[in-house]
Amino acid sequence: MNIVFFGSDDFAAVHLEALFDSKHKVCACVTQPDKARGRGMEVSASPIKEAALRKGIPVLQPSDLKENTFLKELKAFEADLFVVIAYGRFLPAEVLAMPRTFTINVHSSLLPKYRGAAPINWAIINGERATGISIVRVTAKMDAGGILAQKKLKILKADTAASVRARMMEIGLKLFLKTIDSIQKGTYTFTVQDDQKATLAPKLTKELGQIQWNKQAMVLHNLARGLLPWPGAYTFYQGKLLKILETEVVPRSFLSYSPGEVARVDKKGFTVATADQGLLVKMVHLEASRPMGAYQFVVGHRLEPGFKF
Repeated sequence: MNIVFFGSDDFAAVHLEALFDSKHKVCACVTQPDKARGRGMEVSASPIKEAALRKGIPVLQPSDLKENTFLKELKAFEADLFVVIAYGRFLPAEVLAMPRTFTINVHSSLLPKYRGAAPINWAIINGERATGISIVRVTAKMDAGGILAQKKLKILKADTAASVRARMMEIGLKLFLKTIDSIQKGTYTFTVQDDQKATLAPKLTKELGQIQWNKQAMVLHNLARGLLPWPGAYTFYQGKLLKILETEVVPRSFLSYSPGEVARVDKKGFTVATADQGLLVKMVHLEASRPMGAYQFVVGHRLEPGFKF
């Protein structure tokens, strides 16, 4: 099949590389315009553009998906299928109408649960024990199209959003290629989503990461796991932002401490009282410093029981 691939990040790039190694032909890639990235804010290309250029494949980087020149260029490829993975923008009706078959998307949840921009993060934040990958037809309604294939993925106790995402980049590739093969052969089927069972996974914000210590320990533990690597769960220490990178829920045997107070310090780190139990903080990252073990932070800053975050 002749495929136009829409994507922007490394998750998308893994799937693009799989297409390069398949019997299908990627005739063009559409990705976001080059932008400033990293601490130095240097302008750089997306992983999709870099991969496409290595293969000599045309790259389109429209700022306006309805612009006539872009639409003419896209239509000229006469694609059989459009594939959209982590592109970051909605495709207008003019684009969706172009391919000979339709447009598919690889979404990181078991739809109809967690429609939206951050499905892996919200699954962990909400304490889910499993998530998965869905391959769906792209329609005008966000993540609501017919389901072509799904694969379940267990969320482990030690998982973070970063580790789940890494495993998803591996386990979904066979399903992805198998689904495209079924589209080529005409053997695919759609499963209609039940909109009444839909939940949302909205875009993450930095404000979401601020820890409210009067919440339950497990809620805060899941927040820290779900927001890695960005924006991260954080609190403040002497006016500086302190990211909480690794935590563990521990039984609370220090009733005299109020939520937000350091109740215990040991070589594992420091334990903060919450609404119910204790949250053992094991790894931190203080603003303008580097990530470190929480005990190292305790020693360096002489943190003691009774300190209030």
